[in-house]
Amino acid sequence: MASAKSMMDVAYDVIVKKKRAIPFTKLWEEVSKTYGVSNDKIAQFYSDLTLDSRFVSLKENKWDLIERRKFEESHVDLSAIELDEDEPEEIEDEQDIIIDKDEY
Repeated sequence: MASAKSMMDVAYDVIVKKKRAIPFTKLWEEVSKTYGVSNDKIAQFYSDLTLDSRFVSLKENKWDLIERRKFEESHVDLSAIELDEDEPEEIEDEQDIIIDKDEY
């Protein structure tokens, strides 16, 4: 029996009720029981959870509400990522290059 709420709204209610971060498996267990869906929806649920701005993924695959977390806990410092933009990509095998004669 599906709830009138979306799975994300049910997840939100579960985390609010727990008052702390919750492991993904426990969150899915609660949501699937409340929402009345089987495990074939787990991938869609995880995807929706990552895209919903109300939630934040923490260490050890725990989830919480972003509003309860400090900025540092919910954002990745992109300045620590080094990009190697100066060097062109190397082609490992010239036979991998396909030229369509119709393009020229």
